[in-house]
Amino acid sequence: MTDSIREFTVGFDDDGIRLDRWFKRHLPDTSFTTVAMWARTGQLRVDGARATPGDRIVAGQQLRVPPPEAKADTPRPVRERVPLTDDQQAYVQDMVIHRDAAAIVLNKPPGLATQGGTKTTEHIDNLLDGLEFGSGQRPKLVHRLDKDTSGALLIARTSRAAGFFAKAFSSRTARKTYWALVVGVPSIDDGTVDLPLAKQPGSGGEKMHVDEENGLPSRSRYRVIERAGNRACWVELTPFTGRTHQLRVHMAAIGHPIVGDGKYGGPAAFLTGGISRKMHLHSRRIRVDHPDGGAIDVTAELPSHIAESIATLGFELAAGDRMPIDDGPPPMTREVEKQRARAHAKSVRKERRGERRGRGPDAGAAPTGGRSGGAGRTGPATKGGSPGKSGPPRGGKPAGAPPGGGRSNRPGPSADRPSPPGGRSGPRGGPRNGGGGR
Repeated sequence: MTDSIREFTVGFDDDGIRLDRWFKRHLPDTSFTTVAMWARTGQLRVDGARATPGDRIVAGQQLRVPPPEAKADTPRPVRERVPLTDDQQAYVQDMVIHRDAAAIVLNKPPGLATQGGTKTTEHIDNLLDGLEFGSGQRPKLVHRLDKDTSGALLIARTSRAAGFFAKAFSSRTARKTYWALVVGVPSIDDGTVDLPLAKQPGSGGEKMHVDEENGLPSRSRYRVIERAGNRACWVELTPFTGRTHQLRVHMAAIGHPIVGDGKYGGPAAFLTGGISRKMHLHSRRIRVDHPDGGAIDVTAELPSHIAESIATLGFELAAGDRMPIDDGPPPMTREVEKQRARAHAKSVRKERRGERRGRGPDAGAAPTGGRSGGAGRTGPATKGGSPGKSGPPRGGKPAGAPPGGGRSNRPGPSADRPSPPGGRSGPRGGPRNGGGGR
């Protein structure tokens, strides 16, 4: 062990990764607690400047690291990976639909988790050793699909590619297109759902819900491909943000749950007449820039239960591929998300101040045309919904409409709660009409 300061140069394969990730790769015996302590005391430097564990580093930068701490006599336990069986290797390799020097794309079957968890031992992450193909490097996950969602899943073959793809997903330049069957038919054929999402309390983080006060900005676009009367329709879905269960929650929130999604649609999410009870959500296509130039553009074939349901409902399979390419609106950057979150928090504070100022001797009485005691609304404030209706509205707002557009289902101002000048700012959208205007 040396007592001198150590210096390292960031390699090409580590370009763009977080500093704490670099330590995990190259100095695995250094705990995160130690790295954080070095950062707090200014001992950890990148090109001479103080750094934090969450900073992203660039190839060629110089890292200055303090001497290692004295190790305990008891060695840390090392978890050994169990070699895959021949059947497991064949199973995961049969999923491959694209492979090059930097990336692999799998067609993940429904029912197979992307990563492990409680009581989940069979998953893609556990099978990655079977995708080395003689490279000597274990591939890395860069995004995930829900267990019951099938389709295109991107895997990075090198650390450099993993960092590159991670940037593409975080900056929203990677584009994923999904196909789904949903219950009913939205009143708008081409719409955007712009509803903030948060973890549902009491669900242990296993379920999401619409939360306009504390949720994170979430946007999805849907386009109707074909319809089976008013019973069901086939839609193309494009997420512009990457929240957990985003497409499932958004479609259920506008009254059209994905077929087979009992978690968010309840009993209404299941169709009779020979339609499978499995989830009908498939990652059809993924498009992302390639680390070496050009682009990856891969399409994944449907699993049998979705293909059979499409045929049962009388849809033409080729119709989905005839849809024009959806480049959609510019993806929401993290800075825009922060700005919208700040604007929403400001509007909530302004509303609460207005309610406090308006309280008087008759505060207990319900004002004409207003709410009593700040009572909640009769349904989620989906864009394009009809005011005053009980239950979720039909469809989202048109894709070309400005954010936060559509009619407001807020009641008009009352004598004891004046409307702020210029109206209020709606939750993570554009301006809403104050005073219940249309």
